[in-house]
Amino acid sequence: MAQLLRDQFSTLLTQVAIFEGFSLEELQQYSDKAIGKSYTKKQIVYLQDEKAEWAYVIQRGWVKLFRETLDGDEAVVDILTTGQIFGDTAIFNDGCYACSSEVVEDAVIYQIPLSVLNAHITTNNKLALNMLHNMSYFRKKQTRELEHMKVQNAPQRIGCFLLQLYKPRTGPSALIHLPYDKILIAARLGMQPETFSRALLKLQHETGIRIQGATVEIDDISVLTDYSCSSCSSTHPSAEC
Repeated sequence: MAQLLRDQFSTLLTQVAIFEGFSLEELQQYSDKAIGKSYTKKQIVYLQDEKAEWAYVIQRGWVKLFRETLDGDEAVVDILTTGQIFGDTAIFNDGCYACSSEVVEDAVIYQIPLSVLNAHITTNNKLALNMLHNMSYFRKKQTRELEHMKVQNAPQRIGCFLLQLYKPRTGPSALIHLPYDKILIAARLGMQPETFSRALLKLQHETGIRIQGATVEIDDISVLTDYSCSSCSSTHPSAEC
């Protein structure tokens, strides 16, 4: 059973960006030292500025990364799910976590000792380059999000979020399921819940989308694209939206 779990975790690691191009045999060295844990909603994984000992890989569920402001508010940095890693960049941050992390849906998360990653960076060029590439990707992602905050109105930013959930397929219509609650989506987009609610109503009026609970029905994805992307330097459909 233990070997089966290690093999399953090695397979999960093939989805993780920093292990791109690694064989299952190469990944075994990480799965042999990994510890899997179940987490419940609202459980804290680690806190900002805490001494870092582990990197975390999500097998199932959703995790919120956030920083606390001086007045006690939360600034949501990112929301991650299956196959994504977090806490690994503490290696480059004086050995401390740059933000806090909280489970937002029940999750199964594996821990990999940061000491193992740190030791391998100096001997494995592929791992080092992958980590740099992953950090660059998130830097570009943050730059796009800053651009959206500057040039898009609130309904357009919600539309952009929906487009990121859209999986291109034949035909103009789409059915999208919101992955987590609307209050968290509002926080991720840097909006107050009441602002989000008003913006969502305007988006429905402007584009004709329909929202029932966590389900979004879109008759013509091009209408949403034209409305949301008109003020953005990126184009959709693409990962750059």
